[in-house]
Amino acid sequence: MENHFALFGMTPRFAIDIAVLDAAYRELQGRVHPDKFVAASDAEKRVAMQWATRANEAYQTLKSPLKRASYLCELNGVDLGIESNTSMPMAFLMQQMSWREALEEARDAKDLLALEQVESALHSARTLQLDEIAALLDQAEYASAGERVRQLMFIEKFADEVGRAFEALEA
Repeated sequence: MENHFALFGMTPRFAIDIAVLDAAYRELQGRVHPDKFVAASDAEKRVAMQWATRANEAYQTLKSPLKRASYLCELNGVDLGIESNTSMPMAFLMQQMSWREALEEARDAKDLLALEQVESALHSARTLQLDEIAALLDQAEYASAGERVRQLMFIEKFADEVGRAFEALEA
């Protein structure tokens, strides 16, 4: 089975042109969408549905920087061990603790400005992580990129928590 990049005629790499991905996805969906197979046999309908599902999954994976980075690591033999590997560098763990404390303080004080500062710090950390992941993937340093991807997963998850804190303040 061809990989997600090949499905859309793209080179497997982190830096992609989203407009090219969007166009390739629309073109592929135009050929395999189940609506095109209304008069087809049940077997042809099933195959069309499988292709459409695969195209959707591949598109969602490549469109998301986090999912794309994870996928590239996995394509190159790096098991991210998301369920079993929870080790992180000490500096990153200390940063996590600092963010958590700042979030709790902002929540407790219902301090919108403090919450915005936590969000800003997370945005900066996410941007830095993505830049580092891109550089590592470009250098074919997939194991190191995998470690950064795991850190980015935490940042993304924590950003969701910050988003929920904003919602709670606005309610």
